[in-house]
Amino acid sequence: MRLYTATSEKRRLFAFFCVAMAIIVVLCGRLIWLQILTGQALQVRAADQWYRDLPLMAKRGTIYDRNGLVLATSTLTYSVYLRPVAVTDPEKTARTLADILDLSYERVLQKASSTTVSEWLIKMQVDKDTALQLVAANLDGVYLSQTYQRAYPVGSVGAQVLGIVSVDNHGQEGLEAYYDDALRGIDGRIATQSDLRGIKIKDGVEYYVPSVAGQDLQLNLDAGIQNIVQNVIARAYLEHQAKSVAAVVYDIVDGGVVASASAPYYDLNEQPRDDVATLLAQIKNSPMINVLEPGSTFKIITLAAALEEGVVSLDDKFGCSGSRTIAGERIKCWKTKGHGTQTLAEGVNNSCNCVFMDLALRLGVERYYHYLEKFGIGKKSGVDFYGEPSGLLLSKKSVRDVDLARIGFGQAIAVSPIQFIATVSALVGDGILRTPRYVKQIGATPMGSNQKQRVVSSATSATLSQLLYGVVNQGSGKKAAVAGYQIGGKTGTAQKYADGHIAAGKYVSSFLGYLSVDSQPRYACYLYVDEPSTGVYYGSIVAAPYVGEIFRQITEYQKFPFNSAYDNGTGTIMISVPAVVNSTVEAAVNLLQKAGFFVEVAGDGDVVTGSFPVVDTVVKKGEPIVLFT
Repeated sequence: MRLYTATSEKRRLFAFFCVAMAIIVVLCGRLIWLQILTGQALQVRAADQWYRDLPLMAKRGTIYDRNGLVLATSTLTYSVYLRPVAVTDPEKTARTLADILDLSYERVLQKASSTTVSEWLIKMQVDKDTALQLVAANLDGVYLSQTYQRAYPVGSVGAQVLGIVSVDNHGQEGLEAYYDDALRGIDGRIATQSDLRGIKIKDGVEYYVPSVAGQDLQLNLDAGIQNIVQNVIARAYLEHQAKSVAAVVYDIVDGGVVASASAPYYDLNEQPRDDVATLLAQIKNSPMINVLEPGSTFKIITLAAALEEGVVSLDDKFGCSGSRTIAGERIKCWKTKGHGTQTLAEGVNNSCNCVFMDLALRLGVERYYHYLEKFGIGKKSGVDFYGEPSGLLLSKKSVRDVDLARIGFGQAIAVSPIQFIATVSALVGDGILRTPRYVKQIGATPMGSNQKQRVVSSATSATLSQLLYGVVNQGSGKKAAVAGYQIGGKTGTAQKYADGHIAAGKYVSSFLGYLSVDSQPRYACYLYVDEPSTGVYYGSIVAAPYVGEIFRQITEYQKFPFNSAYDNGTGTIMISVPAVVNSTVEAAVNLLQKAGFFVEVAGDGDVVTGSFPVVDTVVKKGEPIVLFT
């Protein structure tokens, strides 16, 4: 017999109490979890069982140019949905949808008869008239939802800057992608009370959550100048049978990207979506995403650093015998016969490699790299566009004198076009480096300051600018001249590389110039022709004329005041190219220079085998002519 005492009874009661309390705590915790912590999520899951949603796409923000012209907007369209469980007559529904929407009857019938899928998206971006036909047909199980389609009132103008948008309202390229969060807005929805099969409950509750439109963008882009640039580079692309031609125009005053494009390109209203390779290749905004060897245009950087550091003056003289020998290695000037003795200004006008090798060596690696870093070379500019590269710059610790000399005249280095034009614009303008910007304002909010730092003094900037005016007035950039306006700049010709070796016959011809108004630099333009294939490749012949044409049209478009003091060698005096084939190079150069030509020599031979332009061609006095040897 087992005896129970009062103490043991208390212990059992206490244990029972503890177990009961534990159960109560667990149940309370579960209730808290269900009601408070996960209640909202469970309500959503329950609503999913009793409601069917139709999405309401938000209207994408409008994109304007700097003058308020609409570049991209959105037009109302509709998406057509089909819920098979709600379809009462699959054959009639399929036939009607196929006829109105121009779809396959068999495929629509298969979806209308489906028992495994609760809802089908039949077609997107249906226009209003078609949507009204569907409404009039009054088909059970067919629903319409608000969507939008991008439209481009000015067609191809600014296409590569704007980029493309997917059918579901997501930016995929260009500014549409970079500013997608601001442009896209917030989608809404219509929730309709339905039974478990998805059939709308008669007199059921319907909820409407409106969409929120995206924000508008106002750009620094000027559609008029953008159109000028696109027309000019399209012509250059055809005339030189090039792989591509690209150009960017930059506002020196405020750092805005005024125009940017590469040829070939297409109309955004006629996107080749059935040809993905073309779609992706021709939508690329090359000046923002490319890296290229700048050639002699980089001499602007070397010259600016040397002037700022005080290692050169306008009174300095330089000798050029056609090459420099540095650490036992001979580096040629582009004019292998040499330029002789010349001043700094003459060396800049002649684009003499030897002068710029000397300047780089005077600076030395430490000081030269200090300025490269200060100018932003080898770094991203921070432009508001995806895909910007940082350029290619040799590590300072590995640079030898021979490398430094080559960098001085634009070899052994690669730059991003947008970063490069931003830097040069600072050097010839006010000396203040700015972050390039496409967008001027988001919604009602202007963008903040884009000033970075002063990179050269005002005095250096003024001197540099005057020297570069000389390149267009008397030097290799004469074909960029515009009568009545101050134009400065620098030509560039760079050989391309393939598999670590020079690619024979492949060049990038370029010109970086700037237009001044009332003696103040206003717009800069960097244009480059990739692999011209018509027999000439010098930047002075291939690229400079198109920059001059862009500036000429900009002066007309902007109605800038004409100043007769600036004829820039562009007067109406016309002369014929004399016969120089089979002459010695020295005799031909002397003859052409006396006639008023700026002469460039291609090759190392002693006898002229051809010229461009050819004999008897009538050209303006002072324009460049190339001799082939």
